[in-house]
Amino acid sequence: MNQQIDAQLRDLRAELEPGDATPALVAAVAAGRAPLGALAELAARQQRIITSDRRSLLLLATRCANRPLGSWFATLAEGESAALRTLPALAAACGTILDRTADHPPLPDHQSPSDQPPLPRHPPLPGCQAYPAYLAWLALNGLPAAVAAALVANFAAWGGYCAAIAEGLRRHHGFDDAACAFFDFFAQPATALEQQAAAALAPAALGSAELAAAREYGTLLQAYERLFWETLAALPTG
Repeated sequence: MNQQIDAQLRDLRAELEPGDATPALVAAVAAGRAPLGALAELAARQQRIITSDRRSLLLLATRCANRPLGSWFATLAEGESAALRTLPALAAACGTILDRTADHPPLPDHQSPSDQPPLPRHPPLPGCQAYPAYLAWLALNGLPAAVAAALVANFAAWGGYCAAIAEGLRRHHGFDDAACAFFDFFAQPATALEQQAAAALAPAALGSAELAAAREYGTLLQAYERLFWETLAALPTG
């Protein structure tokens, strides 16, 4: 592993670390104060986010298909697919059903209304779509190496939130492993992915332009993730 790359990623993670600012919804779930309706909304929003993020990661993989970084992005996309499969069990435990057509456009106008897919139960919310919209922008316009570094920097914070939620759901709501599988998946240590990212970015270190871009990307990704949690916390779920 390139030690300089490893040090750059570690420094970037520390720089972007959100610290003790745990999102209010995460803290509420961990303490058993969040209604299940809030978790149902989270599952529905994650269905849209993951479907979008998977495509963005695959696009990034194609942009550097002949480099090791392409395989790394493809591995992340495979992880998104695995996480997506765990969402129905979470939604069911929260007493809701996911939108089967959330990722598909309406049928052409010439087809009969009976052929139209049902309206989504959970229409998209701007505050929850900011993160995947920005990742889609990065997939088209970002420097792939800088995008990879920014994503690595965000792994620990997101994983910590998921671990806290999984523990809270088991302790306060009696959720089983299937219902917690989504959060368990992301709560796993991302050490291997981080090491793979460092190896894929080697042998050259990140240049000054790429590091500056990674800071910019990471700062915005963190801000949009906070907006996601704040939007969910503000929703009426009673």
